[in-house]
Amino acid sequence: MRSSGEDGLTKAPAVTLGFWIIKILATTLGETGGDSVSMTWLGETTTTAGQAGLNGYLAGTLIFGALLAGLVVVQIRARRFNAWLYWATIIASTTAGTTLADFADRSLGIGYLGGSLLLLACVLTSLFVWRRTLGSVSVDTVVGPRQEVFYWVTITFSQTLGTALGDWAADSGLGYLGGAAAFGSALAVLAALYAMTRVNRVVLFWAAFILTRPLGATVGDFFDKPIAHGGLQVSRPLASLILAAVIVALILLLPQRAGRAHAAAREA
Repeated sequence: MRSSGEDGLTKAPAVTLGFWIIKILATTLGETGGDSVSMTWLGETTTTAGQAGLNGYLAGTLIFGALLAGLVVVQIRARRFNAWLYWATIIASTTAGTTLADFADRSLGIGYLGGSLLLLACVLTSLFVWRRTLGSVSVDTVVGPRQEVFYWVTITFSQTLGTALGDWAADSGLGYLGGAAAFGSALAVLAALYAMTRVNRVVLFWAAFILTRPLGATVGDFFDKPIAHGGLQVSRPLASLILAAVIVALILLLPQRAGRAHAAAREA
């Protein structure tokens, strides 16, 4: 049986409007799902600050990190693109990103700025090493194990960075809706650049990929934060179930196909 690269297909989905819709919903689910475990179920929101909060964020990171690692291994071993496996791995990366960002920002005491700068450095380093090692960071080259390892490492860092950016924007005066509007506007600018200019498509993709995460983070927080803090006070587990159901419906309804592999990637 031939692999995806030999078939002229990647192990990632084609980048379509449907892809971005599901990606934004998945990042929102990552926010509510991650907070459900690290804050609601593990006690961060029901105890005073201190050791309980630290354990909640750290334990949540270990739980979702283990789940993510297992799914990435299965994803890499898969012979072809599988929509259910791919999106399950994306959701695991975004929930792990939520708890890891909260741990870095709050429990390590480096704050949103420090956490964002640290995670931005991780994303840029991952992309730099990926490009130096394999020659391209385009998703059109994700056809084999080496490309997939870099792909999922970069995605996880970008999801974590996005969480930190979203929390920073919301808490710096923009609020949840203001933060969502700011990141949504930035995504609209990227879409316009894609449609109207020749700006590098790979740069635009990764910029958009990162920005969908803080958009999801601010929308997720808007759903579950208390009304007094500008949220709707919807139960985190309930919000997560609703988002999961919508994502499942969209995967069934929207076309899910593998992306086309770059010729050079197929020959590598």
